[in-house]
Amino acid sequence: MRTLNKLRKYGIYVLFFMLLFAMVFQFTADLRQPSYPVFKKVEANTTNRMIIVVTPTYKRMTRIPDMLRMANTLSHVKDLHWIVVEDGNHTVPAVQQILERTNLPFTYVAHKTAVGYPRRGWYQRTMALKFIRSNTSHILGKDHEEGVVYFGDDDNSYDIRLFTDYIRNVRTLGIWAVGLVGGTVVEAPKVTDGKVTAFNVKWNPKRRFAVDMAGFAVNLKVVLNSDAVFGTSCKRGGGAPETCLLEDMGLEREDIEPFGYEKEKDREIFVWHTKTSTPNIVQSKKNATKPVPPPDTFGYFVEV
Repeated sequence: MRTLNKLRKYGIYVLFFMLLFAMVFQFTADLRQPSYPVFKKVEANTTNRMIIVVTPTYKRMTRIPDMLRMANTLSHVKDLHWIVVEDGNHTVPAVQQILERTNLPFTYVAHKTAVGYPRRGWYQRTMALKFIRSNTSHILGKDHEEGVVYFGDDDNSYDIRLFTDYIRNVRTLGIWAVGLVGGTVVEAPKVTDGKVTAFNVKWNPKRRFAVDMAGFAVNLKVVLNSDAVFGTSCKRGGGAPETCLLEDMGLEREDIEPFGYEKEKDREIFVWHTKTSTPNIVQSKKNATKPVPPPDTFGYFVEV
């Protein structure tokens, strides 16, 4: 009998200490949680659409930090193929290494701007569209039946939700707001009863698609069902290529799916047209007999 009572007594002690341990563990776990908001890992792709991001790029002093920033964003997005097109005769090892470190499937090729094209990435985007059409199965892989194409420049600022909440869900033509573009704080579609009726822009608002390159994405089926590319000019767009491309793809205003307009105020902008300014580097003094040498990088790689 005494032995049984001792066992019961010890059992109560064990149960008490187990409960105490559980409470302390939960309390410390709550303390370990950050008090500030954090970026969540991207949710699973429920639409089975591969996001195809097309990025024209070129040599400049700020290119590597720009590419690093964009790579750090895209590396958080699942089911994404990144196509980077170099405006030059060959690819650059430093850019290749950035792409490899993302662990994303990517394509990196070089196409120097052809004669007659403006040096604004038009030709590189054209070559990317041709690559997509001729390598669709390779890009989609075995696990994806659909895709969405987005033209993302390397010097913009992107919220991860642009890709997970907007681009991933584009069925035909998705359009959303872009910050710091077109001489305004924000450009955005004007939405009435879920339909785009006009565009809140200052520059050339009469365009059928008055949207910045960063402000739209097109479902892959639309790309594959046309041969539209970026031409050498676009008079219909007043010099901007977006309208010509979308019209040549056979799209109409009625095809637009607006995103991010639902709230009455405090709407969020998921992409910003943040052009990186060229830093003011102190140059060596000019010499009458010798050219000015490039800045000293002390053995570090900088595209000067």
